[in-house]
Amino acid sequence: ESTVQVGKLQDLINRSKMARCRGRFVCPVILYKGKHICRSATLAGWGELYGRTGYNYIFSGGSDDAWADAEDISEEDSALRNADSQLFDKVRGHDIKLLRYLSVRYICDLMVENKKVKFGLNVTSSEKVDKAQRYADFTLLSIPYPGCEFFKEYKDRDYTAEGLIFNWKQDYVDAPLSIPVSLTQSLNIDWSEYQSWDLVQQTQNYLKLLISIINSDEDDSGLLVHCISGWDRTPLFISLLRLSLWADGLIHTSLEPSEILYLTVAYDWFLFGHMLADRLSKGEEIFFFCFNFLKHMTSEEFSAVKSQRRKSLPPGFTLEEICMLKQRDRGSTTSLSSDFSLGMESSPGAAGSFTYEAVELMPAGAQAQAAWRKSCASSPQAMLWSRAQQSEDRLPSTGMVEVKSSSSSSSTHSDNFLRIGSSPLEVPRSRSADHSLPGSSVSTDFGSWQMVTGCGSIQEQAILSADASLPCSLPDEFPSTCL
Repeated sequence: ESTVQVGKLQDLINRSKMARCRGRFVCPVILYKGKHICRSATLAGWGELYGRTGYNYIFSGGSDDAWADAEDISEEDSALRNADSQLFDKVRGHDIKLLRYLSVRYICDLMVENKKVKFGLNVTSSEKVDKAQRYADFTLLSIPYPGCEFFKEYKDRDYTAEGLIFNWKQDYVDAPLSIPVSLTQSLNIDWSEYQSWDLVQQTQNYLKLLISIINSDEDDSGLLVHCISGWDRTPLFISLLRLSLWADGLIHTSLEPSEILYLTVAYDWFLFGHMLADRLSKGEEIFFFCFNFLKHMTSEEFSAVKSQRRKSLPPGFTLEEICMLKQRDRGSTTSLSSDFSLGMESSPGAAGSFTYEAVELMPAGAQAQAAWRKSCASSPQAMLWSRAQQSEDRLPSTGMVEVKSSSSSSSTHSDNFLRIGSSPLEVPRSRSADHSLPGSSVSTDFGSWQMVTGCGSIQEQAILSADASLPCSLPDEFPSTCL
């Protein structure tokens, strides 16, 4: 879908890389509907720009690679390029050429500062405060988001993002939220209240905004997302965008859940410079927050295909008929928005002895469907909203049951939940439809996201007591029961 020529892209990058902090140039990382979603660092300030160009000039034998292959630069330009305006015009001019070549229209700046100040010096700048208005032709969005230092508070609160609000009154915070009205009309969000949002609500609203931008119908509506260096806040939103679009079946359609996990961790985070060891040593666990946040983006609001994701069913559908729906009628099985699964409870006769198997709403072969019907008819059934997934060897003893789930939502809690230690999030695994455990129902094509329960702590795990009342039950005559 992309019309980018690699050779020309390399040339533009080579010319423009000095324009941005740490030389972290604009880089396309997701191709969606023919549009490039890009990432970078913010613009370099005069101190870094002069320092880097001088350093490169000295250590490259007298030729500055920012100006290498500069046949189009006149002698007069070469003589004057050390002047402030000339240097900024040239370097940022190449940056703008690269953005235009990638058809970027929207630039989302996550910095809470207009300029990053260290030791009293402006070490970085931003498109929104470029004095010469070189970026006036782009749609600039200032959406300030807390830096990685804020996520130490997230860890200190036992990984609880709900109720955690950034202090916007700090001296260095001077970038207001600024979004064109044309981009906010379709979103039912009161942006004037952004300073009162907690970390969950702020991340949700920013993600909705980014999804609405890339889902516009304009051909030249590419997107650039950046913070200061582009290795903490930037990968957070790029990774969430990638996972959301993958879950919708719009990108990376050949990748299994474990494969998309490896891709986003290795590519979006580590290859682009996220310093995990340093962040862990300081307790700034923004990396963990990214994947813990998945449970907060399961609704239709985060889908780029709302009209196709889930169709309303006419009255009279039985659960068995729903399970036989075709793929196109029921949405994506791997979607983060698949907000429920059904746990099948079978009663082999011994009181308090249960086995559970997750049932996804997915088409199955005739043999598997027949086995499922037989299982339904042979024993009393009950439906319940699933909670957490555990491996076979960790099932609790009689009297306690755990339920497998593909749900990531944990907004409600039962009084019957107990707290015990558990392992971190489990990576979903592929499972064959004809490889079912004895006595179990139809296996799923994909595994399930194990849910982080309670306040989001990796120290906790929800357990449902066997004698607890089930949240939702249906009569025994279940094939005739309408869902």
